[in-house]
Amino acid sequence: MPSPRPRRGTTGQPAPSAHEAARVDTEINSYSPAGLPTTARVLFAVVAANGTLVRGLGATSSTRLAAGMYQVAFDQDVARAAYVGTVGPAGGGGLAQQGVVTVAPRAGIANAVFVETHAASGHVDRPFHLAVLA
Repeated sequence: MPSPRPRRGTTGQPAPSAHEAARVDTEINSYSPAGLPTTARVLFAVVAANGTLVRGLGATSSTRLAAGMYQVAFDQDVARAAYVGTVGPAGGGGLAQQGVVTVAPRAGIANAVFVETHAASGHVDRPFHLAVLA
């Protein structure tokens, strides 16, 4: 059954062929999650540069371990989850200083994620947003 979504082209994207659109429409309800249970949750945390947990969903605490190194704990096991992190403001308006975020499971703590923030000069404290699919 075709999707009711419009098939308008977006600037810079080629329009899909009718065959490709029909093929992808058949996948809407036929996917199988790879390695995640059907009960998977989206968790998130917004953390200030000093390691303070500003807000989140399922996030229970955050800790600054060293310059540019953080631990964010959640209310469930996230060791085999998918993580996405980005530098972003912890509150108010404006933009955070530029930087790069890397994320990994926290060694030895199944319900936590290890986050590093970097600038060109190396590890630096930056506020960040972390999303976890667990």
